[in-house]
Amino acid sequence: MSAVDQVKVLEKRIGELELENKRLHESVEYLTRKLFGRSTEKTSSLSLGQMSLFDEAETQADPMAPEPDLKQVEGYQRKKFKGQRMELLKDIPHDKRLCTLVVEDRFCEACNTTLVSVGEEFVRTEIEFIPAKVRAIDYYRETFECRSCRKNGEPYIEKSPMPYPVIQHSMASPSTVAWVMHQKFVNALPLYRQEKEWRTLGVNLSRATMANWILAASRDWLVPLVKLMHQKLLQEKYLHADETTVQVMNEEGRKNTTDSYMWVYSSGEHGKHPVRIFEYQPGRSGKYPQEFLKGFKGYLHSDAYSGYKKITGIKRCLCWTHLRRKFVDALPKDIHSPEATLPSQGITFCNKLFEIEKTLENLSSEQRKSERLKQEKPVLEAFWVWIDSTRGKVLPKSKLNEALTYALNHKEEFMNYLEDGNCSISNNLAENSIRPFTIGRKNWLFSGSPKGASASAAVYSIIESAKANGLNPYKYLQFIFSQLPGVQFGQHPEFLEDYLPWTPEVQEACK
Repeated sequence: MSAVDQVKVLEKRIGELELENKRLHESVEYLTRKLFGRSTEKTSSLSLGQMSLFDEAETQADPMAPEPDLKQVEGYQRKKFKGQRMELLKDIPHDKRLCTLVVEDRFCEACNTTLVSVGEEFVRTEIEFIPAKVRAIDYYRETFECRSCRKNGEPYIEKSPMPYPVIQHSMASPSTVAWVMHQKFVNALPLYRQEKEWRTLGVNLSRATMANWILAASRDWLVPLVKLMHQKLLQEKYLHADETTVQVMNEEGRKNTTDSYMWVYSSGEHGKHPVRIFEYQPGRSGKYPQEFLKGFKGYLHSDAYSGYKKITGIKRCLCWTHLRRKFVDALPKDIHSPEATLPSQGITFCNKLFEIEKTLENLSSEQRKSERLKQEKPVLEAFWVWIDSTRGKVLPKSKLNEALTYALNHKEEFMNYLEDGNCSISNNLAENSIRPFTIGRKNWLFSGSPKGASASAAVYSIIESAKANGLNPYKYLQFIFSQLPGVQFGQHPEFLEDYLPWTPEVQEACK
């Protein structure tokens, strides 16, 4: 090999190493940001000059323009405070506490005449905290007899009816089981910490007992309701799906460190009934959503996970929030550097779509579809042209190339939401539904068994469906545990319809 050829080989190798070094630096910055940086995806801090492809109003805004003084707005400060206070206290009971003079002091200091009340004035409102109390309810059943029949030698005795227990042969009540579930699955308070709280209230209630309550009550009362909600969910036309890892102990044939998954399925924003269903499964195979959504025909909103391709008879709408996240991940450490220009432009395209969506929220389905085609389609066309023109300018293995390839490989699914005005541009609904589970997971770390994971899925389904229907989760759980025991829904499944979270009786009792 000649000296000239050797130089060319070395120059080529140096170029490759420089690209590799740049890619590794990008990976280190990305991982450092994931480990130590903010998790928010807000992009207000990314406002570079190159990003302003569409936002003329923002680029022309003058930060030095004076704002009107609050004093110029008549009554502004006083009314705003009063409105906030009234809104804060509107759902709690109010007690009137009149401060008055004791009888001995009701005399005029000038002439000693008895004072007479001439009115009262409002001074302030305070919020009083009443600590929790525990009491034991001892149930007795009264017995009645007919004295006339007894005189005639035909004794007749009747006992009064008893409310059915939420758990047989247990001291659990509807309120205690509901509260244990609320603390663990709404407030993310692990059972070992609840154990300490119960002890301060004078009850030596072990975490094992509370775990048994959750398993039994979920199996007997929550799971039948969740199965009915599952049937209702499959009748919807627009669904959302997402999944996250969960560590489950004592799974047969698997190590305790192996990842299992909690799946969530949600009805769409414009669906008939708000439903949120969680399902525990030992893996992430596409066979799990395929089986769960058997019979569903419509639009499924999700990320680009290939497992959802196994579901037949549906159209997938991919999440633009997820795509925007790819461009955010591609931003370098210094967002004002030249390398930030291209990822920032991708973020801007996504943000523009979301800004338009906000203006269409209150429109009908047909109007929303029409406005999307009118306002968003030109943005989308410009986005895909930008994708094609940008791919050749970036490193093949970079985060930005990953975002561009991700978008291009799923172009059809990203465009499907334009077909129907009731489709969503993002999968935020499912991601927001699964977030309480991920927060709770940080506190309790793992489920002790597959039965425990399935029970958790049932409780989360009831709680998140309650929230979606505007209910107080604790009140709804207590309503189920106090009303459903004794209902013969095994022989008459239609009886369960009365306990769904959108029925009038439940809405009235559980707000």
